[in-house]
Amino acid sequence: MLDRVERAGLREIAAKVDAGERLSFDDGVRLFACRDALALGWLANRERERRHGTRTYYNFNIRLEATNVCVANCLFCSFARLRPGDPGSYTMSLEQAWDKLRQRAGQPLTEVHVVNGLHPDLPFDYYMELLRGFKRLRPDVHLKCFTAVEIAFFADLYGKTDAQVLGELQSAGLDSLPGGGAEIFAERVRRKICADKCGADRYLAIHRLAHGLGMRSNVTMLYGHIETSEERIDHMLRTRALQDETGGLQAFIPLAFHPDNNQMRKLPAPSAVETLRVLAVSRLMLDNVPHIKAFWIATGVETAQLALWFGADDLDGTVQEERIYHMAGSPTPEAMSTREIRRLIRAAGRDPFERDTLYNIVVGPEADAVAS
Repeated sequence: MLDRVERAGLREIAAKVDAGERLSFDDGVRLFACRDALALGWLANRERERRHGTRTYYNFNIRLEATNVCVANCLFCSFARLRPGDPGSYTMSLEQAWDKLRQRAGQPLTEVHVVNGLHPDLPFDYYMELLRGFKRLRPDVHLKCFTAVEIAFFADLYGKTDAQVLGELQSAGLDSLPGGGAEIFAERVRRKICADKCGADRYLAIHRLAHGLGMRSNVTMLYGHIETSEERIDHMLRTRALQDETGGLQAFIPLAFHPDNNQMRKLPAPSAVETLRVLAVSRLMLDNVPHIKAFWIATGVETAQLALWFGADDLDGTVQEERIYHMAGSPTPEAMSTREIRRLIRAAGRDPFERDTLYNIVVGPEADAVAS
């Protein structure tokens, strides 16, 4: 493989990685230009195994989207409906949302993950009570809820600062932030595909505020649409800079663009090779972010398995209910049991470790998965 790395033009980059030197913007662009995906994957896998060995993480979670009413008109989105009452729009009552957790009272899940549309008419107390109700039902469950885009929207809608919104939600039970809404940080792209949501600087500032309050978070990147390799690397470097500053990021999550049922449907979805390339470059560039996640709903199950040899060490979790990607044409199942996830990890030649949101180990590879 060293000869292959040499032929692929990656010898200097490999030497920098071996010496513990940080890769530059130009290095990242060269990685994306490399035509030999296996050489690139081999380098990324070395870094993955230096950090995590054969471990692959997953968690027992439930994902919930309480409303798809959203004032933002992102071109890539198949989930949102602009107004209440539009065909396909919905908003759960608090009782309906809480029932999603009540129905799983016998499950040893550790995380509730909530992402919503930007609903213009719901009161702030809806979100406060949503969190309080989850904590009443399951005081020990970790609430990873509301993207930085949602936090910014709440602040603007309800006349608060971003810090006030985060503090009040934290007092109601918010434990950490998901990484959604990042899309691509490059302003050129944002003007075209998501001009009416909060910008990259504010997104990063909200994560900075959350870290200052002791919360952890993730960062995503939407790839495979109109962005360039240079814009992907810029996105990674801005993520890396935030982590240098705060240390509060847990995972970087590349998300594949899906074209069905949205305003960008004429574009093709990224190939499996492109997905593996993005994950590999992410692992090599983000030397200070502990985990690279191959979200199996976005990548597809089979590609997620391959990704465990291309830099990824996390598959997300059981999910149990997901609408955003499935409304955009994802052919993956909406849920997997822990037993199924463990089997997929083992079949890929890795060892499954069930974690909680903060990466504390719940079940190691020696235990049989609990049927869910």
